[in-house]
Amino acid sequence: MTYTREQLESLLALEDFHDIYAQADALRRETVGDVVHIRALLEFSNHCKRLCTYCGLNATDQKLSRFRMDPRDMIATAQEAARAGYRTIVLQSGEDPWYTPDRIGDIVKQIKKTGMAITLSCGEFPEDVYRYWRDCGADRYLLKHETSDPALYASLHPDSSLDARVACLRTLKKLGYETGGGFMIGLPGQTLSTIAGDLLLLQDIGCDMAGIGPFIPHPDTPLRDAPHGSTELTKRAVALARLLLPKANLPATTALGVLDGAQKENVFSCGANVIMRKVTPNNLKKLYQIYPASFSDVDIRTGRRETEAEIRSMQRTPV
Repeated sequence: MTYTREQLESLLALEDFHDIYAQADALRRETVGDVVHIRALLEFSNHCKRLCTYCGLNATDQKLSRFRMDPRDMIATAQEAARAGYRTIVLQSGEDPWYTPDRIGDIVKQIKKTGMAITLSCGEFPEDVYRYWRDCGADRYLLKHETSDPALYASLHPDSSLDARVACLRTLKKLGYETGGGFMIGLPGQTLSTIAGDLLLLQDIGCDMAGIGPFIPHPDTPLRDAPHGSTELTKRAVALARLLLPKANLPATTALGVLDGAQKENVFSCGANVIMRKVTPNNLKKLYQIYPASFSDVDIRTGRRETEAEIRSMQRTPV
């Protein structure tokens, strides 16, 4: 569907959004079916060279205990996830120079032997690096743009630019990755017009997946005192993303569940069709906190079974 920025802004402001939710849910059923894709999420390093003002991993946070997973442990964890039934793994980290392009490439090659699809989420890199990882077997790349407003982006990311981020996304799309973008709802200074611009940017890039979640302030960042984002507005943005990108994979983000577990389930009736389950080793989960959250300490196989049961309770089929 085609919408102008002004139309999207008006839709986001509607008093009653019920009809839009119904349209998004019907389109989701028509284009991607009644299945929910479960992705294994492995967070392998909380070191980061970036200075993002909202993120608990930013380089200035002196309170955080930093970790890096040994590549052998990453591969072993991925193998365990494959045995538990996962068919996609997301390898996510801060922008950590210790993991050189060659090192990441070797990890991708080894994990690819499991038969799983591989999503990387490691930040901004030159085109030749993205091409190399694609040649090694990476299938998807997740790089959220966070906000489409250049001034707001600059205030949140003092060491980077929106133009550079968007250029990376366009490069990933050109190289044949299933390309994932996304943004936060409730950032200080954000408006409904900003969110409309975020949605149109996803469409313009042609994103194959989009993570949309509420902003949650971290106590050890400059935005510690800012209010969290609206779960209702988050669901509205997901629904409109489904209308703009009918075949995209749209996850129920972890952040939405942190604020309201019921809303995380509810978003599956608003257009979402993907859920991520952490397979990060239990002793490391609490150290990878972009925002404050609590996590289950069950093993990978048990976690998978729990997620499948949750999906079936919503009358959906886990994949």
